[in-house]
Amino acid sequence: MEWVFIMNRMSSQGSSAAQRRRMALGVVILLLVDVIWVASSELTSYIFKRQEYNKPFFSTFTKTSMFVLYLLGFLLWRPWRQQCTGTLKRRHSAFFADAEAYFAPCSTDTTVNNCLSEPLYVPVKFQDVPAEHSNCLIGDCESASKKQRVRFSNIMEVRQLPSTQALEAKLSRMSYPAARDHEAMLRTVGKLTITDVAKISFFFCFVWFLANLSYQEALSDTQVAIVNILSSTSGLFTLVLAAIFPSNSSDRFTLSKLLAVALSMGGVALVSFSSMDNPDGKGVTGSLWSLAGAILYAVYIVMIKRRVDREDKLDIPMFFGFVGLFNLLLLWPGFLVLHYTGFEAFELPSQLVWTYILINGLIGTVLSEFLWLWGCFLTSSLIGTLALSLTIPLSIIADICMQKVRFSWLFFAGAVPVFLSFFIATLLCHYNNWDPVLVGLRRVYVFICRKHRIHRQTDDSEQCESLIPLQTVSPSGGSFCS
Repeated sequence: MEWVFIMNRMSSQGSSAAQRRRMALGVVILLLVDVIWVASSELTSYIFKRQEYNKPFFSTFTKTSMFVLYLLGFLLWRPWRQQCTGTLKRRHSAFFADAEAYFAPCSTDTTVNNCLSEPLYVPVKFQDVPAEHSNCLIGDCESASKKQRVRFSNIMEVRQLPSTQALEAKLSRMSYPAARDHEAMLRTVGKLTITDVAKISFFFCFVWFLANLSYQEALSDTQVAIVNILSSTSGLFTLVLAAIFPSNSSDRFTLSKLLAVALSMGGVALVSFSSMDNPDGKGVTGSLWSLAGAILYAVYIVMIKRRVDREDKLDIPMFFGFVGLFNLLLLWPGFLVLHYTGFEAFELPSQLVWTYILINGLIGTVLSEFLWLWGCFLTSSLIGTLALSLTIPLSIIADICMQKVRFSWLFFAGAVPVFLSFFIATLLCHYNNWDPVLVGLRRVYVFICRKHRIHRQTDDSEQCESLIPLQTVSPSGGSFCS
């Protein structure tokens, strides 16, 4: 027993140490992603302003098209190849048939009792009871013993568990390696097929491209720090749009979300006012482009959440791979439209600018997206989203140190509430039914009511103690006097 205790303790310590290493690696990866994104934005601004190649559409088209490199997973990643050939479905068809209803909710009610099957009554066979005792129980034989005995029913009621709970019970009785393999197969049951992912990518590639084009346009007009601060308001727009177009009950609008939106809008107003000091007069235009990109990204998030109810159903790398493919095949006519309308003349960049754009696309777009997904997998989606907020102070430091930009006090006064509202919006999105403002108001109301009740009770007690009887009994006891 002592050896068992020691082994269990060593294994628990080893698992906790592995978890800490996993968390540390994830945090380091997310910090690296923040540095890459800020460096990518600074490089884009450098190309637009210093290299005088102000082509936001060309830059967005090139970098977004590089997402097509993710489709190399069909050559390198075995599960994607199995989805193409159909071998995975044929191999595990029996398991898929049993687990088909795993992700489907009960049609009648969510409670366990209503999800059970109809009762089936089966005769009981008492294998461990001697024959004479069972005969006594069946025939109500009282002569066998004068003591009272527990009588069991000869018929048992059998109800079948739903597929979800039956499969979970089966996994709980398996060994760890077998359960891990079955869970891996189970996750593939709920995933969307290649055709479904391609359809979703076709619809959302336009919104994704417009959101990134707005970001590139903003970088060509104003500083990176202002663009990143205003772009971080996409979380607030997501809260508002999710309340208007809810995909589930957790998207309801609350007082805490209203406070976060008000806080963010106040910060956006201050940052926008500070951008008016731009000498070339493009600060306001850049701010508007940043807000447009934030709104489009919020539309993308809300609509894809309505289309895909669970994030594990959508293969994110495959999704971005098809986004890059459809962007490459469908959006090239934009060059002709912008060239002949005069908005952006088509011109191939120099060899140096080509190098900058390709490096920016490979590292700042393709690699950074993969690293961010990996960091979220090692830590959590909440930590991954909160890590995005670090791009705000990093971009401010980069603009001050590299471009020698001097920001006014309005900029810093607006950056603080936007930064705080980003944290609030992230926490409210993670904890769906949490409304701390409403909880705080209720506690204040209860405290005031309790204090008023206590004060009223003390006044009543003092009044009762001050009362004097109006009538007293005479010593003779024959009459009352007042």
